[in-house]
Amino acid sequence: MDLKDIQNLIKFVAKSGATEVKLEMEDVKVTIKTGSGNTETTIVHQAPIAQVPATTPVAAEPAPVAAVPVETAADDDSKYIIIKSPIIGTMYRKPSPDKPLFVEVGSVINVGDTVCIIEAMKLFNEIESEVAGKIVKILVDDASPVEFDQPLFLVDPS
Repeated sequence: MDLKDIQNLIKFVAKSGATEVKLEMEDVKVTIKTGSGNTETTIVHQAPIAQVPATTPVAAEPAPVAAVPVETAADDDSKYIIIKSPIIGTMYRKPSPDKPLFVEVGSVINVGDTVCIIEAMKLFNEIESEVAGKIVKILVDDASPVEFDQPLFLVDPS
């Protein structure tokens, strides 16, 4: 059996749909295995992206982690500062289901106050405010996935 015969045998096995063929002759042993019998299915799950109505005041693109003045077309929002997500994960507005919310619209916060928790890889990370002021808007619903740099809260620093 020469190389050309082996190549033809490989082509025949691939077309036939067989998963394994063993050929033993006096001086040659050939085993041909195809990958079709050993298939593996990989399922990739992507984190759901929140569908936000056009009327909701959520920024379309994430911005830097640091609290910075909001850059929007509306002049009334330009005086506010954004608190943004420093990590990817799921945002929770309260420490546990039976506890009160960390902050609500109208809450006065100081630098270092916990405003929410973001769960990432089974770790709960307290997100602290980098600014002092009053919460004007909450941009993400409780138990919603958040991206890195995604705006979470609008704060009026005055």
